Amino acid sequence: MPHDPLAPALALIPPMLYLLVGLMPAGWANARVDAMTGLAAKAAWAALAGAGATAVAHGFDSAQSWTIRPFAPGGMDRFPLEIYVNGLTVTMLLLVSFVGTVVTRYARANLDGDPNQGRFHKWLAMTLAAILTLIVSGNLLLFAFAWIATSLCLHQLLMFYRERPAAVLAAHKKFVASRIGDVSLLCAVALIGSSLHTLDFARMFRILATPGIPVPAPLDVAALLVVVSAALKSAQFPFHGWLIQVMEAPTPVSALLHAGIVNAGAFLVVRMSPVISHSETARCVLVGIGLITLALSSLVMLTQTSIKVSLAWSTTAQMGFMLLECGLGLYSLAILHVVTHSLYKAHAFLASGSSVDTFRAPVLPYSRAGFRPGRLLLALLTGGALTVLTAAAFGITLHSPPGLLAAATVVAIATSQLLLLAVTETEGNPSYLRALGLGIVVVVAYFTLHAGFDAALAGSVLAVADPASRLQAVLAAAVVGVFVVLLLVQQILKADPAALGKGLYLHLYNGLYVDVYITRLLQRVWPSPPADAGAPPAPFATIPGTRGGS
Repeated sequence: MPHDPLAPALALIPPMLYLLVGLMPAGWANARVDAMTGLAAKAAWAALAGAGATAVAHGFDSAQSWTIRPFAPGGMDRFPLEIYVNGLTVTMLLLVSFVGTVVTRYARANLDGDPNQGRFHKWLAMTLAAILTLIVSGNLLLFAFAWIATSLCLHQLLMFYRERPAAVLAAHKKFVASRIGDVSLLCAVALIGSSLHTLDFARMFRILATPGIPVPAPLDVAALLVVVSAALKSAQFPFHGWLIQVMEAPTPVSALLHAGIVNAGAFLVVRMSPVISHSETARCVLVGIGLITLALSSLVMLTQTSIKVSLAWSTTAQMGFMLLECGLGLYSLAILHVVTHSLYKAHAFLASGSSVDTFRAPVLPYSRAGFRPGRLLLALLTGGALTVLTAAAFGITLHSPPGLLAAATVVAIATSQLLLLAVTETEGNPSYLRALGLGIVVVVAYFTLHAGFDAALAGSVLAVADPASRLQAVLAAAVVGVFVVLLLVQQILKADPAALGKGLYLHLYNGLYVDVYITRLLQRVWPSPPADAGAPPAPFATIPGTRGGS
């Protein structure tokens, strides 16, 4: 399919539109709220149209680049602006533009009457411009600048209510974590540039895709630094506390953060797949960080009584799962996870205010029937059979790479939990048959979407050279083992919350106090600034579920 040479130029439209809105002075924006909100809404819809036009012009075919050489004195044109469009770019451009449009539209009503509504839309537009620039960047230098700009603009949104001490502390913790991540990424960029003598994504891909190429030792260090930066951006253990505590920001910020910005960690790893795939050490660290974060967050989430806090722990767990998938070399599956999680979490946060009454009790639905191993075994066998049959239809067998088998096993466990819930809630067959039908739909949809994303991103990622190696088998076995243990622990807790001890439940409710120690250490090394006591209070700040309410 021939490419439209304007496709990379079209990809530049969404970030430029948001940038034009974000450059409006805050004073002007607050004084002319109707004009500012209208301008932001028009820019959001136009950006979504630009992303759609890019997808139509380019599709999911091979990569295209477009170089802009701005006039600058002193030879600064050696650092041109490059736009890079491939299947990964198109997917993320559509996703972020869509989420940005939804959040912008919601924020107009959610912040109606706030004296700083115009300033909010200014920084929302700047944040979206930085994210979209990150997605279309054609070289690592521009990518790093957009990465830093995303964090700095988001900080303004997290500090929207500067009079709240909790908001200031959470934003400060995010700020410090981001600065460590920025330094890690810049060091990785320097190592990659010195080793490969290029910072262009297209050239880097071509060099590292050459079969049998000797990989310089500094690239292994660069891969580890990329992992560190991604883990910090995605709120991974033990630096996950800030994501749980930024609920003091307005609800649209929570939706944008959880549905878009924290996904940048997984996007970074996938974009850097040519480097990550050549580093076994980096992939091991990814799986380790992902497993620890996922296990802790999924258990803590079940004890929470606040819907938004529970959603935040869920996000942390999902981010761990995405990095874990990247560690197994399942890059297209990680992007599928990013897309589905973003759409779900944006809806969950924007609808959280109307859902509070439904979630007055802990998320964990306790069972009066007790723990019944027979029912669990039946559900596992049924879910496993559904997964095996469907996987075989898509060409996945016991001889497939261990990473794929591990992912299929996780799907089987998830389907088993769905079936087990139906068996536990009622003894009647109709409910179980409905759950069985839903399980079939879920399994088929999963493998269908996975195959579709594999095809769409085939030329956008560099696969692991030996996906069936012993290391991959060990990592896959660890993943399966952790998920099986989590399944058993969750079932035991459902049957008897005190089975593992009342103290453990309390410790899980408090996140095992990990963030407490991190916060104490941070306050000694780099104390957070004081809250602005002179700032006007947020409207309806004491009413949960309203503007800015947690």
